[in-house]
Amino acid sequence: MIKKTSAVNTHKNEDMERLELVINSTGVAIWDWQVQTGDVTFNERWAEIIGYNIDELQPINFNTWSRSIHPDDLKGAESKIQEHFRGETDFYEVEARMRHKLGHYVWVLATGKLIEWDDAGQPQRMIGTHLDISQRKHNEEQHLINSQLLNESQKIAKVGGWKLDLTTGDLFWTDETYRIHDTSPEEFNPTVDAGVGYFLPESKEIISEALDKAINQGIGYDLELETYTTKGRLIDVRTTCSVTLENGTPVRLTGIFQDISLHKSDQRKLKENNIALEKANSALELSAHYDSLTGLPNRNLLSDRLEQALVRSKRNKKTVAIAFIDLDEFKVINDTHGHNVGDELLKKVTNNLMGALRAGDTLSRIGGDEFVAVIEELTNTSESEPIIARMLESVSGVLLVEGKLMKISASIGVTFYPSDNASPDQLLRHADQAMYIAKQKGKNCSHIFDIEKDVAVKHLNEELSRIAQALKNNEFTLYYQPKVDLRNYEIIGVEALIRWNHPDKGVLVPDLFLPTVKHDMLDIEIGKWVIHTAMEQLQSWQALGYDIPISVNISPLHIEHAEFVKDLKDILAQYPSINPKLLEFEVLESSALNDIELVSKVMKDCSELGVCFSIDDFGTGYSSLTYLKRLPAKYLKIDQSFVRDMLIDKDDKAIIQGIIELAKVFNLNIVAEGVETPKHGEALLALGSYVAQGFGIAKPMPAKELLSWAGNWKQHPCLIDGRD
Repeated sequence: MIKKTSAVNTHKNEDMERLELVINSTGVAIWDWQVQTGDVTFNERWAEIIGYNIDELQPINFNTWSRSIHPDDLKGAESKIQEHFRGETDFYEVEARMRHKLGHYVWVLATGKLIEWDDAGQPQRMIGTHLDISQRKHNEEQHLINSQLLNESQKIAKVGGWKLDLTTGDLFWTDETYRIHDTSPEEFNPTVDAGVGYFLPESKEIISEALDKAINQGIGYDLELETYTTKGRLIDVRTTCSVTLENGTPVRLTGIFQDISLHKSDQRKLKENNIALEKANSALELSAHYDSLTGLPNRNLLSDRLEQALVRSKRNKKTVAIAFIDLDEFKVINDTHGHNVGDELLKKVTNNLMGALRAGDTLSRIGGDEFVAVIEELTNTSESEPIIARMLESVSGVLLVEGKLMKISASIGVTFYPSDNASPDQLLRHADQAMYIAKQKGKNCSHIFDIEKDVAVKHLNEELSRIAQALKNNEFTLYYQPKVDLRNYEIIGVEALIRWNHPDKGVLVPDLFLPTVKHDMLDIEIGKWVIHTAMEQLQSWQALGYDIPISVNISPLHIEHAEFVKDLKDILAQYPSINPKLLEFEVLESSALNDIELVSKVMKDCSELGVCFSIDDFGTGYSSLTYLKRLPAKYLKIDQSFVRDMLIDKDDKAIIQGIIELAKVFNLNIVAEGVETPKHGEALLALGSYVAQGFGIAKPMPAKELLSWAGNWKQHPCLIDGRD
């Protein structure tokens, strides 16, 4: 019996040790409370949770425990104990904070149960556990904070979220989604059928079809629809859907709801005025060195990188290839499908071209559909051939853009430095020239510029040199053509037109020499000369008591030059007595649209200086109404080709009428060019166009003749037949 008892005790001791190991491995603290005496015993883990060892807390009683509980939690903990003592709960459980030895509080989950009562039925012994739940509480707090932040963000942005579990059919809405629908979780239980039922008939059909494709085919959507809120308020919403797949099967849909009623209201107001305006992208401000549409380096940054590439080429004795890329028939795509599609196509072309180039090469968009690639570190020119071939291939084929298949190709012109030992600007012109030869060869190909055999280039350089010498020799002059108000024949200003007093050929009109400098920096120097000369003429007339506004033609290259506004400020500063409002700039419609963002900013900066703008030759370009709205111009000049034929061509007359009405919408003044006869003047007056210029009023004349003409005009104002 003695041996048997010993064996039993030994077995029990082993069981207890094993149980203690299990308890310690779970990290659970154990406590044993003698309720009537207040004495408490506990294991080491109980002490560790609050930063002590077990010896530091001896002896401990109920009061010691209660003092370590956070004041805000003590009352609730004691209440839970009393509820258990009264038999209202099967066990005691509470989450409370306990003060740590270091002074902070830790969260514990305290559970316990009465196991002994005295003879009077009063609680006598209670045992239980403490579990450290600080990390869980921290996670819950972070989740709550994140949920609150998400809710506030959605509220500010007026964008709500939704989730549909395709397995259970449960639909979840965020708080903002409820707010958008004028309801709350307490008022409305969202379901797919209930949500779809509020959409207007056409929108209901669209969303039903989109949901069906999402659920059965895994195809997401992004839609703008009309719906009623639960309170009957009609709103416009944008709703999107992304599909989560598991093993190829849709299991969950997630998306957003956005109230876009204000935006749609603005669009409808514009539509009522018959003006199709594109909604401007809420884009970030363009950097001075990057193209806003593609994110590529623009003309300014290209110039800097090209100069650096040439410096490295000299130092490393390597070859640089400059490739000018122009899309074939891009204007047709723009005109057929709209500028939005054209812009998306340019983005895809950008990605394809970037994929064809190497990591160290530069790709730039310099305007419209024109790109330039700078390919460095070439041992010889033949190393560029596979790169050029990849670029051609990357933009030759069919692209899917906005759901439309677009067949595209490109023409590429290439020149090499240092074999083409020209300046950076000339290198670009040479590559551009080679690109045009590629187009003439049939497009969708490349052509390498031949510096030695290209006689045209040599001739061009000779012409540029002669024009530069003419500028230096003061061989240029300005003629002035009056602009008058047909209602009262008042002279309202003149247009300055450059002439070349050639020593051998006589007086040359601009068409005989300005095209030569179109892509050369000489174009900018001539533009500066014209502005200076016009300001000198204003000063001369002012001294005689006349304030006659002068309009000056500005070339595309000049207005896009980085120093244009700075140069203008310097020129105006040289003539402090002249009101800048007497100076006006005329820019071609096509050049204004070459880089709409840049030109618009330049025009605004000049307007702040007092100089106004006219859009010249309007109607011959390809501008959209959106672009026209964004250009801060004061005048539209109707191209003379429409005015001259308006008396015999009904279409030209209709175009003029349309431009006049368009100008009224945008609060622009109209100037009609090409007025050659009294009948032209009468027809324009009948249409509501009052300011005119043309041979029927006066031909361009030197400044010394203008005042004499003006005196005669005031005495005998009348239109003449100015046709030759």
